Amino acid sequence: MSDFISSGWSTYVVGIVVFGLVYCVAVLLVAARHKVIRDAQGNIDKTTGHVWDQDLRELNNPLPMWWVGLFVLTIVFAVAYFAMYPALGASKGSLGWTSKGQLEAENAKAVAEQDKIFAKFKPMSVEDLARDPQAHAIGERLFLNNCAACHGSDARGAKGFPNLTDNDWLHGGSPDKIIETITEGRRGQMPVMAAAVGGPEDVRNVANYVLSLSGSGHNSIKAELGREKFKQVCAACHGVEGKGTQALGAPNLSDKIWLHGFGEDAIMAMVNNGKLNVMPAQKDRLSADQIKLVASYVWSLSNNTKTAQAQ
Repeated sequence: MSDFISSGWSTYVVGIVVFGLVYCVAVLLVAARHKVIRDAQGNIDKTTGHVWDQDLRELNNPLPMWWVGLFVLTIVFAVAYFAMYPALGASKGSLGWTSKGQLEAENAKAVAEQDKIFAKFKPMSVEDLARDPQAHAIGERLFLNNCAACHGSDARGAKGFPNLTDNDWLHGGSPDKIIETITEGRRGQMPVMAAAVGGPEDVRNVANYVLSLSGSGHNSIKAELGREKFKQVCAACHGVEGKGTQALGAPNLSDKIWLHGFGEDAIMAMVNNGKLNVMPAQKDRLSADQIKLVASYVWSLSNNTKTAQAQ
């Protein structure tokens, strides 16, 4: 790609621009040099002398003054523009304008306006923000623009994307934990456990035991056979009772909430293949104030009864 960023291209662009400007000036000067043509009798002939079809003549009238004036203004504008802005190749222009500088200035202006709005929210807690109609509306809009692609516009998630309205949290649903999750992101990994569990039948037995923890349909004999394997291999993360460990992000297996699918086959696939889930960090996309408002909106979704009562 080095051929496309050499200084030769700058010279090429300057040549085209200058040629275009000089050509416009030349056309204007030529048009201004109107020659008066007289016929054999000395009368003024306003034609160019070209005749078609015996009587069709081309007139040689000068350009209207308003048209000439527009040409002149265009040329003057072009010269001034070339002098002030980076229009001549690598020239930066007298104003030193750049698209990056304009973007940064506009972003700074937007941030300043945004800070005026967010100033009143800074001292408020997440719980208080959830009860404030303006803060709630801003948080909802930020959520829709930045989070709904994965969690859905109603925040109920989808397979592989957590439902944020059910108060079931892998890492905790306190305001501070929600802010932490949005800011830093999360990386959850279920390792491949098939070898540790045993053979295919052992995996099936453990899957049925996991189903039994939530009272879901299962084979009771296989579940009983998988109980000990679960305690030996899976309990380290999910707990002896399968209620999960938020410090590790290990899900609760006893509440009938399934992030990656339900049923014996789905659980066996998790044990055999493992799973890696990534919640991207939003600290580079959203400011701390914006994250706090999003957190208040998300917190309100799973605590809507308390929020409604407070209002």
